[in-house]
Amino acid sequence: MYGQLFVGAAVLAISSLFPTATGTSAARAADIRLFYAGALQPAFLELLPKFEQSSGHKVTATYGPAGALTDRIEKGDVPDVAIVSGPQIDQLEKAGKVATSSRVDIGKVGIGAVIRKWAARPDISSVDAFKRSMLAAKSIGYPDPALGAAPSIYLTGLFGRLGIAAAMTPKTKLFSASPPTAGGPLYEGVASGAVDIGFNQISEVVIQPNVDFIGPLPPEIQGYTLFVAGRGASSKEVSAGQALIIYLTSATTQDFLKSKGFEGR
Repeated sequence: MYGQLFVGAAVLAISSLFPTATGTSAARAADIRLFYAGALQPAFLELLPKFEQSSGHKVTATYGPAGALTDRIEKGDVPDVAIVSGPQIDQLEKAGKVATSSRVDIGKVGIGAVIRKWAARPDISSVDAFKRSMLAAKSIGYPDPALGAAPSIYLTGLFGRLGIAAAMTPKTKLFSASPPTAGGPLYEGVASGAVDIGFNQISEVVIQPNVDFIGPLPPEIQGYTLFVAGRGASSKEVSAGQALIIYLTSATTQDFLKSKGFEGR
């Protein structure tokens, strides 16, 4: 678990203005409890203060691996808004933890690869090239699938479909979770040369200062995670939570997410 990030009223400097959250000019300012997947954190560091400024509401945000957050909600933690993967929102709705029919798509992000700075760049531009580069690598790394990390679960299955699982398993290193914007074990392993190629969601890998982003998986085998918002079934801040969701799906906010590595909803 990454821990909690409390987003105060102070506004981080960003280059573009974001829209006023429709319908949030209520007389009473609310404190919105938000749980969201760590892949969104680099963008949300800038978006959430803008929402607070435009709406008058406060957001108390907890981010981390989507699987761990889903587990917390299932065990009784009550956010006003949860943003995890689509299947996880469906799971929470079936469990009565997310309000029925409150599901709204926020954005999707693919998987990207990083290498040590100034290292030779492996070719991952096509499926065949990707397969050759995986077999040639001495080691690869990604977050532990046991944490519920969508890209890691996808890659494990992908290697099986490509027929290289037996070759990849002994040279695959699994890493614990870490805050997306603060490096962490995976990126330290790549930067030190202990791991030849690291994989994670593009929104996280593109901001890492100590490694080089070499590109996304080939389109034919790219694995996207669609992040979806849902209102907590027991939330007492329904209007404010809905205002936050409307803000995150506005055209200007969607353009900003694309600048951070996301693709359209």
